[in-house]
Amino acid sequence: MADQARIDEVLLAEPRGFCAGVDRAIEIVERALRKFGAPIYVRHEIVHNTYVVNDLKAKGAVFIEDLAEVPPGATLVFSAHGVSQAVRREAAARGFSVFDATCPLVTKVHVEVAKLHKEGYEFIMIGHKGHPEVEGTMGQLEAGIHLVEDVEDVFRVRPAQEEKIAVVTQTTLSVDDAAHILAAVKQRFPKVREPKKQDICYATQNRQDAVKLLAPAVDVVIVVGSPTSSNSNRLQELAQRLGTPAYMVDKPEDLQPQWLEGRHRVGLTAGASAPDILVQQVIARLREFGALSLRSLPGVEETVHFPLPMGLGDKSMAALGGAA
Repeated sequence: MADQARIDEVLLAEPRGFCAGVDRAIEIVERALRKFGAPIYVRHEIVHNTYVVNDLKAKGAVFIEDLAEVPPGATLVFSAHGVSQAVRREAAARGFSVFDATCPLVTKVHVEVAKLHKEGYEFIMIGHKGHPEVEGTMGQLEAGIHLVEDVEDVFRVRPAQEEKIAVVTQTTLSVDDAAHILAAVKQRFPKVREPKKQDICYATQNRQDAVKLLAPAVDVVIVVGSPTSSNSNRLQELAQRLGTPAYMVDKPEDLQPQWLEGRHRVGLTAGASAPDILVQQVIARLREFGALSLRSLPGVEETVHFPLPMGLGDKSMAALGGAA
């Protein structure tokens, strides 16, 4: 393959890979395992990445969808995507010891929904049907929150009133797609209340901005991420929309030589739930295919850090010799 098409350069997007919310969620499970021992039950995949989930399974995490699968008195972790109020009530009724790994940026959306609901608002939620984050946000209310996936959906919504309408979005959407749908919401509901700060998370925005810089500079883009990862899928779609062939790999073995034929410059990025070890393994495989050099593009430096829940912080782990 190397004789047919030498890879002159691999360009790395900056930033890429884990965000603060993913770091926090994984740390919560690992600290719970160290403090309480296996098994630790986790509702849904803690983050949407196969490597991460399998690694935590090997350490003693048990991933479930139905709380009936969790034995009485067990320790339960809610995934980074958040859960509905019904799931919270059921966990409390079953007496589980719960640690909430919901990303704080998702929690912010939940808090906003609860606050505005008390003020009489109905909601338009821009997101993907069936995604656990969407189910969690929709499940903050019994009624009055309407999901739209595209512009056509906006004009099918039938709220009980149109004077008090607020919009919220899934945090891992395409920034451009969300803006397009939001424009339609504003057209349909001119008085709509937007979030004070957009709901799409900083990491999703930064990784998409990085791909906008990367894609025009390369012949093909490789996205490290799992098929279930919304933000990883958005990175692949964005590169393709910009006219650059793009492929997603869940592991280095997924990388296909034919994708690289005639491609002298390869771009590499990773979704917010993809660990750096996978990026390094993909780089090693690209070197096997003949990549000659590696260069990082300039990008935003991320310094966001989210605190851990009470009971799992540094002080609580110190007596156990837990690492920070």
